[in-house]
Amino acid sequence: MNDILAHDLLADILNQAKKIGADAADTILVQEISQSVSQRLGNTEAIERSEDCKLGLRVFVGNRQAAVSTTDFKKNVLNNMIERAIAMAKVAPENSYAGLADPTQIARKWPYIEMFDKTELSVDNLIERAQSAEDAALAVSGITNSEGAEARFTVSEVTMSATNGFIGAYKQSSYSLGVAVIAGTDCTMERDYDYTAKVFDEDLDKPADVGRQAGERTVRRLNPRPVKTCRVPVVIEPRAARSMLNYFASAISGLAIARGTSFLKYSMNNQLFPENIRIMDEPHRPRGFRSKPFDAEGLATSPRAVVDNGRLTSWILDLTTARQLGLDSTANAVRSTSSNPEPSVSNFYMIPGKLSPKQLINEVEQGLFITDLMGTSVNLITGDYSQAAVGYWINNGEITYPVSEITIGGHLEKMFASIVAANDLMFQYGTDCPTIRIDGLTVAGKGE
Repeated sequence: MNDILAHDLLADILNQAKKIGADAADTILVQEISQSVSQRLGNTEAIERSEDCKLGLRVFVGNRQAAVSTTDFKKNVLNNMIERAIAMAKVAPENSYAGLADPTQIARKWPYIEMFDKTELSVDNLIERAQSAEDAALAVSGITNSEGAEARFTVSEVTMSATNGFIGAYKQSSYSLGVAVIAGTDCTMERDYDYTAKVFDEDLDKPADVGRQAGERTVRRLNPRPVKTCRVPVVIEPRAARSMLNYFASAISGLAIARGTSFLKYSMNNQLFPENIRIMDEPHRPRGFRSKPFDAEGLATSPRAVVDNGRLTSWILDLTTARQLGLDSTANAVRSTSSNPEPSVSNFYMIPGKLSPKQLINEVEQGLFITDLMGTSVNLITGDYSQAAVGYWINNGEITYPVSEITIGGHLEKMFASIVAANDLMFQYGTDCPTIRIDGLTVAGKGE
């Protein structure tokens, strides 16, 4: 659907909704093309392609709201959807904080953000990438089996319109490649993976490098040892460290703060991290996975340091939670076609420090280097933290043998306060973190 048809469709739906009883309404149209290939042991296992077009409508009747969605664009289906949404809104609970942005708040113009690569990859190209990655992984000495490789690309266009006068659209893209393999046999098997993802295809790591890294990571995990329960410094590599930022983002979400269900609810302007820690929410980052010129409520987005000099400076807010807290929205609203908006971070990352990961490790006499965190037992109401982990023991500043059957535990507020960041930040997920060191975590093991 071209831009003109998309805008006309949304305008017709809004006009019809107002005509039959909605006091206000907004719409979102998401068009997406995705193609992927999965490969295992030299054989192509699946080739998938989807071309989706989904439309969401949210209507307001007074302070009551309802959201509906459809993938069927026949006129009678759309009319029934509008009628159903209004009927639902009339019986929904009242919410005095819900509502569209005031016309003076909506974005009228926005900057160009480099976030769309029009490259559409062929099936043959995706097969070649997956095959190359898996071959490189299997070529690593000690690798005995493969869980497979997958190559994928996705391009999407989001169009939004509302009765307050907002209208806007943007396009996004993403490309990814991952492979997972197994080393050892019988009861001594270990598994690991490597993965690369970028907004622009040209930025992806080479398939052979991804495969080789997956194989080497897996072999290194062979013959793990248990460790005794102890309290030591813990160094966490980026792909696992990013989970700490996810917990922090959840704890400062307007939803949790407005409900009083966050251990950080009284922490605004408090020193939560060391003074050299800065955490950014940057919706305008070029080639960022969550870059966007405006949020799901039509407000202009802007970069902000959520943590500056270690101090918490901002919650993550949409209009509803901002009104509930008596604040202004931070333009962090997100939504699917079938849901109401809620606050969430955009490109969320910790500014890298000055030390290399090796220097962080060299300063540890006895400790743990974590490569993966599994499962979770995190209570965001109290801040209590516990998570299963795998990695390597650090002895006299050197990584030595692999360890397993361990759990790390602590309290998130104390953990945040002791973070030391390395200089190896890479953007790969949308929430990204360099290698970090946290001193004084409890490591629960089964060693004697």
